[in-house]
Amino acid sequence: GPYEIVAPLGAGGMGEVYRAKDTRLGRDVAVKILPAHLSDNPDVRERFEREARAISSLNHPNICTLYDIGSEGDADYFVMELLEGESLGARLERGPLKLDEVLKISAQIADGLSAAHKQGLVHRDLKPGNVMLTKSGAKVLDFGVAKLRDETAVEMATRTTPLTSHGAVVGTVQYMSPEQLEGRPVDHRADLFAFGALLYEMLTGQRAFSGQSQASVIAAILTADPRPVSHLI
Repeated sequence: GPYEIVAPLGAGGMGEVYRAKDTRLGRDVAVKILPAHLSDNPDVRERFEREARAISSLNHPNICTLYDIGSEGDADYFVMELLEGESLGARLERGPLKLDEVLKISAQIADGLSAAHKQGLVHRDLKPGNVMLTKSGAKVLDFGVAKLRDETAVEMATRTTPLTSHGAVVGTVQYMSPEQLEGRPVDHRADLFAFGALLYEMLTGQRAFSGQSQASVIAAILTADPRPVSHLI
C-alpha cells in the first residue's frame, strides 16, 4: 500500500511488525503483517475486518490506535500508532516493579480495558508483551486481534512443550482464563483474569501460574490458586 517499510521491529505468532512511513500523511507508523494461517481463511479475514472497524473506533490514551487495514498480494496487514518505549514484558525481565509504579501502570491498563469493554470489545490476549510503557503512559496493544486465534489457541496450548521453547502460545497460556482454555465463549471477565495475573507478576516478579510444560500450566490455571502475594513480597 502507501506504507514505506523502514525497519523490522519484531515478530511473533500474530505476525511481523515493521516501522514504516505513511507516504500520504508523512507520519511514522507500525505495520503488522498477518501470518498466512490467519489471512488464508476468507471467514477469518472477514471477521478480522469487522473487528478492525470496531477497534478503530476506540480513542483512548491507554490503547494503541489502529489507523488502517489493507492487503497487498497474499499479505494482509494493519497499520497502527508507532509507540516509542519498552514493553512491560521487557521491563519484567529485570524483576518486579515498585508499588507506586504498579499502581500507576495498572490503573492506566484498567482505564484502557474499561473503555474497550464499554464498547463490547474484549482483548482476549492481555499479557506483558501486549503492554507498551511510553513517556505518556501505558498503552495496550493488539486489541481484538487475538480473537482470530480462538479456534486454534487451545489445541496449540495443550502441546507439552517446555516453557523455555520459543512460540507465541507460551507467553499467552500463562494469562488465559479457564473458560478460554476450555474453548468456551469469553467476555470481558477473561480480560479481568489476565489483568489479575499481570498485576500479580508486576508486584512479585513471578508468574501467577507456572509449570514445566504448557499442559501443566493449564492444569494449574484450572485447578490451583496462586501463592498469596503477601508470601512473596
